[in-house]
Amino acid sequence: MTKISFASHPFLLGFEQLDRLVERTAKSGNEGYPPYNIEQSSDSTYRITLAVAGFREEDLSITLENAQLVIRGRQQDDSEGRLFLHRGIAARQFQRSFVLAEGVEVTGASMENGLLHVELQQMQPETVVQTIEIARKK
Repeated sequence: MTKISFASHPFLLGFEQLDRLVERTAKSGNEGYPPYNIEQSSDSTYRITLAVAGFREEDLSITLENAQLVIRGRQQDDSEGRLFLHRGIAARQFQRSFVLAEGVEVTGASMENGLLHVELQQMQPETVVQTIEIARKK
């Protein structure tokens, strides 16, 4: 059975990388933790908010690799020597990935009341018009 993708269409030349990106995003194991919101503040600005209650700033890392925003959290387990009668709040780690479109830049991050806010801005590309000369064969 042959796998067919949208990048195999003859009018979409050079979109193989985008096809791989869509496939990678579909496979990324982004489970339901931590919950998050994505807001659009204006035509070109966005905010990703993650609920990271119990995490300190030093427990979190934000990286941008090949147009993929990766947010990781790792809590220290401080339960040594403590006896829990019920433990519903577990120290756990997470990784949340977001694929950013070309021209989207991370402009900042902040923590407020157990929420991690990551600010994004879509940069407007310059319009480039290029004239291609037609070579005459002799």
